[in-house]
Amino acid sequence: MITTYHRPQTLEEAFDLLTQSNTLPLGGGTLLSTPTTAPVAVVDLQSLGLDLLRLNGNELQIGATCTLQSLLEHENCPSALKTALKLEAPLNLRNAATIAGTLVASDGRSPFSAMVSAMDAKINIRSSNSESQILNIGEFILTRPNGLIISISIPLNIKSAFEYVSKTPADKPIVGAALAQWNSGRTRLTLCGYGKSPHLAMDGAEADGIQEAARNAYHEAQDEWASAEYRMDIAAVLAKRALESLQ
Repeated sequence: MITTYHRPQTLEEAFDLLTQSNTLPLGGGTLLSTPTTAPVAVVDLQSLGLDLLRLNGNELQIGATCTLQSLLEHENCPSALKTALKLEAPLNLRNAATIAGTLVASDGRSPFSAMVSAMDAKINIRSSNSESQILNIGEFILTRPNGLIISISIPLNIKSAFEYVSKTPADKPIVGAALAQWNSGRTRLTLCGYGKSPHLAMDGAEADGIQEAARNAYHEAQDEWASAEYRMDIAAVLAKRALESLQ
């Protein structure tokens, strides 16, 4: 239950508020709108200018409070990322949910987290007692460090693809394969559809062995949605399909 509302005008003011107990940042409000009996104070980030979307050389810099829909509609948003965003949430939620909030709340079923992980996105995160630091998104997903996400940067000078299988078009994938490939041949494959976080199946100098890497990543991926054997077979098929789409 939200008992106190703050709307700071500067990052410094926001950090001071966030050091207080039972105080959480508020972006799109899709997470904090969940009913709870525990009292909580919120710090609205809308006035801090963190909703930017701009080109920075060969990267797209995405502000923390940019909504999923704003990113999807941006002219420089890669097609594969658009596919992942559409699967992440329906339109009404995409219009409210923020990039940072989606990442913080993501699990292994998140197409968006899988796609930006495959792209080796970088996160600019800042705490009240230190300078901003740039983290690899994989490190962020695994460690969930303290601090406020300022922005996320994704490379645009790569090829990318997202292939998936789901029960219905409106569902998140049972298996999703997010693939990114650099001009050097470097290939990153991240799988979603299972677990607490997306699985990095491959990060290699070339794409050889991508199907086997996909299969190996899901050898224990069994839950109420699908068996591990099914996911292993489908992951291999989707990885191959994603790679062929880049040719």
